[in-house]
Amino acid sequence: MSEPPGAVVSLAEAPPPADAPPEQLAAQRVLPLRRPGRWIATAVVLVLAAQFVHGLVTNPFYQWDRFGYWFLRPTILDGLLITLEVTAYSAVLGLLGGILLALARLSRSPVLRAVSWVYVWAFRSVPLIVVLLFLYNFSALYKTLSVGIPFGPAFFSFDESKLATDMVIAVVGISLHESAYAAEVVRGGILSVDQGQHEASAALGLPKGYQFRRVVFPQALRSIVPNYVNQLIGLIKGTSLVFYVSLLDLFGSAQSMGSTYPGDIVPLLMVATVWYLILTSVVSVVQFYVERYYARGATRSLPPTPLQKLRTGVTDLRARIRREAAV
Repeated sequence: MSEPPGAVVSLAEAPPPADAPPEQLAAQRVLPLRRPGRWIATAVVLVLAAQFVHGLVTNPFYQWDRFGYWFLRPTILDGLLITLEVTAYSAVLGLLGGILLALARLSRSPVLRAVSWVYVWAFRSVPLIVVLLFLYNFSALYKTLSVGIPFGPAFFSFDESKLATDMVIAVVGISLHESAYAAEVVRGGILSVDQGQHEASAALGLPKGYQFRRVVFPQALRSIVPNYVNQLIGLIKGTSLVFYVSLLDLFGSAQSMGSTYPGDIVPLLMVATVWYLILTSVVSVVQFYVERYYARGATRSLPPTPLQKLRTGVTDLRARIRREAAV
């Protein structure tokens, strides 16, 4: 009789003889292999988790009544809206800039490769807060900006201080910073595509641009999506630094209210924490479905969705209960 891996035959009754009929052999009860270490580790984790939740709920220092008061206040929601705007603009511009930098890094032009490498090296070396503060004080270095012939006449000029609002400074600074990281994510995704795909596209006589849009980039997205979503989650949290350029985002609103109401500092920090948890959770859910979409053709079967996993678990549990009741 073939046995499932990791299972043992029950010794509650004498095993049937080797020449027993197949029905008697199939009726032999099979028990899973006992793993006491797994049960002990599970019990320890559950006890620690219960203690953490108990302390979180019963500790009066968190002031959950004040947390409920501040959670949906207009000031907090306005800051949340600014966080979403900065994140959305910076994510799109950062990804576009990363694609251009990655293509320049992979081009045959030594000038483009050198400029792209220097850009990535510089912005990955400088902290984001330094970039934001530098842009915030950019008007002190350059009163006006002009477009024209180098060392020659300018076609038109404009006042930098009038265009550089707090929102523009935040979006431009974060986008410049994120482009450097996105460039490496995109470049790694493009390099992960099998070289045979490039050769097959060239053998078909497809133009270079068409090869990239329809053959290379869709396959590279399987590697780009999880890595860039990880960058996006870091971007959501990185927007908290725009508070230092006078833009009251979610963290800035909580910090400002904490200065006005010193007794509510902890509840306000918990409000900001919960909202960041909600935003990153939503992004993680979107990431799962995007990865699942681009996994088509790369795996034999698509990974099950959480709802499908729940249904399978319920079905397996019911079947196990019926088997136990039959025995």
